Amino acid sequence: MKKQRFSSVWDAIEDTPEQAANMRLRSELMTALKDHVKRSGISQIEAAGLFGVTQPRVSDLMRGKINLFALDALVNMATAAGLRIEMHVLESA
Repeated sequence: MKKQRFSSVWDAIEDTPEQAANMRLRSELMTALKDHVKRSGISQIEAAGLFGVTQPRVSDLMRGKINLFALDALVNMATAAGLRIEMHVLESA
């Protein structure tokens, strides 16, 4: 059996490159939002108000339930929190 190498875990577990790219972006945004909450020292209720979502939604975020978050929802939450999002698109090698 030949060993395969992947550039990310998402490339290994998702069925298509499109799904892997979406999961990579969602993962990065979720991590940034979780880090923002922790650094700010705010409660989940305060974070919910800041993000414009409910406290249970913030709980899902903090527990890493990535399957519950669409990319656009995470972008909206990050923007509401005052985070600046940058995206870089590169040609495939």
